[in-house]
Amino acid sequence: MKILVVSDTHRDFNALKNIIDANKDADMLIHLGDGESEFDDADRLYPQFPMVYVCGNCDYGTHKLSHIVTACGIRIFCCHGHTYHVRDGIEYLVSAARQNDCAIALYGHTHLFRAEQTGGVFVMNPGSPSSPRGGNKPTYGIITLGGSGEINMEIISMEDHKAI
Repeated sequence: MKILVVSDTHRDFNALKNIIDANKDADMLIHLGDGESEFDDADRLYPQFPMVYVCGNCDYGTHKLSHIVTACGIRIFCCHGHTYHVRDGIEYLVSAARQNDCAIALYGHTHLFRAEQTGGVFVMNPGSPSSPRGGNKPTYGIITLGGSGEINMEIISMEDHKAI
Protein backbone atom coordinates (compact mmCIF):
# COMPACT_ATOMS: atom_id res chain seq x y z
CA MET A 1 0.00 0.00 0.00
CA LYS A 2 1.30 3.45 -0.96
CA ILE A 3 0.29 6.43 1.19
CA LEU A 4 1.04 10.04 0.25
CA VAL A 5 1.81 12.25 3.25
CA VAL A 6 1.51 16.02 2.87
CA SER A 7 1.50 18.97 5.25
CA ASP A 8 1.58 22.74 5.26
CA THR A 9 0.43 23.46 1.71
CA HIS A 10 -0.87 26.87 2.89
CA ARG A 11 -3.34 27.61 0.07
CA ASP A 12 -1.12 26.19 -2.70
CA PHE A 13 -3.61 23.94 -4.47
CA ASN A 14 -1.29 23.44 -7.44
CA ALA A 15 1.36 21.85 -5.21
CA LEU A 16 -1.16 19.39 -3.78
CA LYS A 17 -2.61 18.59 -7.20
CA ASN A 18 0.90 18.08 -8.59
CA ILE A 19 1.66 15.54 -5.83
CA ILE A 20 -1.54 13.59 -6.45
CA ASP A 21 -1.10 13.64 -10.23
CA ALA A 22 2.52 12.44 -9.96
CA ASN A 23 1.43 9.51 -7.78
CA LYS A 24 -1.61 8.02 -9.52
CA ASP A 25 -0.64 4.62 -8.10
CA ALA A 26 -1.10 5.80 -4.50
CA ASP A 27 -3.83 4.24 -2.38
CA MET A 28 -4.46 7.12 0.05
CA LEU A 29 -3.52 10.69 0.92
CA ILE A 30 -3.00 11.95 4.46
CA HIS A 31 -2.82 15.74 4.84
CA LEU A 32 -1.44 16.86 8.18
CA GLY A 33 -2.95 20.32 8.33
CA ASP A 34 -2.54 23.95 7.29
CA GLY A 35 -4.07 23.36 3.90
CA GLU A 36 -7.78 22.96 4.52
CA SER A 37 -9.12 24.80 1.47
CA GLU A 38 -6.88 23.02 -1.04
CA PHE A 39 -7.56 19.68 0.66
CA ASP A 40 -11.31 20.28 0.27
CA ASP A 41 -10.78 21.16 -3.42
CA ALA A 42 -8.69 18.02 -3.97
CA ASP A 43 -11.28 15.90 -2.19
CA ARG A 44 -13.93 17.20 -4.63
CA LEU A 45 -11.65 16.79 -7.68
CA TYR A 46 -10.62 13.20 -6.78
CA PRO A 47 -13.74 11.73 -5.09
CA GLN A 48 -12.55 8.14 -5.67
CA PHE A 49 -9.25 8.75 -3.84
CA PRO A 50 -9.33 8.09 -0.06
CA MET A 51 -8.14 11.16 1.84
CA VAL A 52 -7.69 12.03 5.52
CA TYR A 53 -7.20 15.51 6.96
CA VAL A 54 -6.27 16.74 10.43
CA CYS A 55 -6.59 20.33 11.58
CA GLY A 56 -3.52 22.57 11.67
CA ASN A 57 -2.91 25.70 13.68
CA CYS A 58 -3.85 27.88 10.67
CA ASP A 59 -7.11 26.01 9.91
CA TYR A 60 -10.59 27.06 10.99
CA GLY A 61 -12.77 24.15 9.93
CA THR A 62 -14.26 21.24 11.78
CA HIS A 63 -11.54 18.65 11.23
CA LYS A 64 -10.13 16.71 14.19
CA LEU A 65 -6.80 17.66 15.78
CA SER A 66 -5.65 14.05 15.54
CA HIS A 67 -6.81 10.96 13.74
CA ILE A 68 -5.82 7.30 13.71
CA VAL A 69 -5.74 5.54 10.35
CA THR A 70 -5.42 1.76 10.03
CA ALA A 71 -3.84 0.51 6.81
CA CYS A 72 -2.61 -3.04 6.16
CA GLY A 73 -3.29 -3.70 9.84
CA ILE A 74 -0.86 -0.93 10.90
CA ARG A 75 -2.13 1.93 13.05
CA ILE A 76 -0.98 5.42 12.06
CA PHE A 77 -1.25 8.41 14.42
CA CYS A 78 -1.84 11.62 12.43
CA CYS A 79 -1.66 15.17 13.78
CA HIS A 80 -0.40 18.60 12.77
CA GLY A 81 1.97 18.64 15.71
CA HIS A 82 1.35 22.02 17.31
CA THR A 83 -0.63 20.48 20.19
CA TYR A 84 2.25 18.04 20.81
CA HIS A 85 4.90 20.81 20.94
CA VAL A 86 6.90 19.31 18.08
CA ARG A 87 9.04 22.43 17.72
CA ASP A 88 10.59 21.48 21.07
CA GLY A 89 11.01 17.78 20.22
CA ILE A 90 8.92 14.73 19.34
CA GLU A 91 8.73 13.03 22.74
CA TYR A 92 5.04 13.90 23.32
CA LEU A 93 4.16 12.81 19.79
CA VAL A 94 5.93 9.45 20.14
CA SER A 95 4.28 8.94 23.54
CA ALA A 96 0.82 9.65 22.07
CA ALA A 97 1.47 7.19 19.23
CA ARG A 98 2.54 4.50 21.70
CA GLN A 99 -0.47 5.13 23.98
CA ASN A 100 -2.73 4.59 20.95
CA ASP A 101 -0.89 1.42 19.83
CA CYS A 102 0.33 3.11 16.66
CA ALA A 103 3.46 1.97 14.83
CA ILE A 104 3.69 5.23 12.86
CA ALA A 105 3.37 8.88 13.96
CA LEU A 106 2.90 11.61 11.34
CA TYR A 107 3.10 15.36 11.92
CA GLY A 108 3.76 18.66 10.17
CA HIS A 109 3.86 22.22 11.54
CA THR A 110 7.64 22.76 11.46
CA HIS A 111 7.93 22.67 7.63
CA LEU A 112 11.10 20.58 8.17
CA PHE A 113 11.16 17.06 6.76
CA ARG A 114 12.08 14.08 8.90
CA ALA A 115 11.78 10.30 8.57
CA GLU A 116 13.20 8.07 11.27
CA GLN A 117 12.42 5.39 13.79
CA THR A 118 12.60 6.44 17.43
CA GLY A 119 11.32 4.84 20.60
CA GLY A 120 9.95 1.94 18.57
CA VAL A 121 7.77 4.28 16.44
CA PHE A 122 8.29 5.27 12.81
CA VAL A 123 8.07 9.08 12.73
CA MET A 124 7.59 11.25 9.65
CA ASN A 125 7.24 14.95 8.95
CA PRO A 126 6.88 15.37 5.17
CA GLY A 127 8.11 18.96 5.24
CA SER A 128 6.20 21.39 3.03
CA PRO A 129 5.68 21.35 -0.74
CA SER A 130 4.99 25.08 -0.86
CA SER A 131 6.81 26.81 2.02
CA PRO A 132 9.77 24.73 3.24
CA ARG A 133 12.05 26.06 5.97
CA GLY A 134 15.70 25.63 6.89
CA GLY A 135 16.96 25.94 3.32
CA ASN A 136 15.19 22.70 2.39
CA LYS A 137 13.63 21.92 -0.96
CA PRO A 138 9.84 21.57 -1.25
CA THR A 139 8.94 18.03 -0.17
CA TYR A 140 6.26 15.50 0.68
CA GLY A 141 6.35 11.96 2.01
CA ILE A 142 5.53 8.46 0.85
CA ILE A 143 4.91 5.53 3.17
CA THR A 144 4.84 2.07 1.67
CA LEU A 145 3.31 -0.72 3.75
CA GLY A 146 4.02 -4.34 2.90
CA GLY A 147 1.68 -7.25 3.43
CA SER A 148 3.93 -8.73 6.11
CA GLY A 149 4.07 -5.57 8.21
CA GLU A 150 7.01 -3.88 6.46
CA ILE A 151 7.12 -0.09 6.76
CA ASN A 152 9.14 2.09 4.40
CA MET A 153 9.20 5.90 4.62
CA GLU A 154 10.66 8.27 2.03
CA ILE A 155 10.91 12.03 1.74
CA ILE A 156 10.25 13.07 -1.85
CA SER A 157 11.51 16.20 -3.62
CA MET A 158 8.88 18.21 -5.51
CA GLU A 159 11.48 19.01 -8.18
CA ASP A 160 11.68 15.51 -9.65
CA HIS A 161 9.35 13.44 -7.39
CA LYS A 162 12.29 11.29 -6.31
CA ALA A 163 13.48 10.33 -2.83
CA ILE A 164 15.95 12.66 -1.18
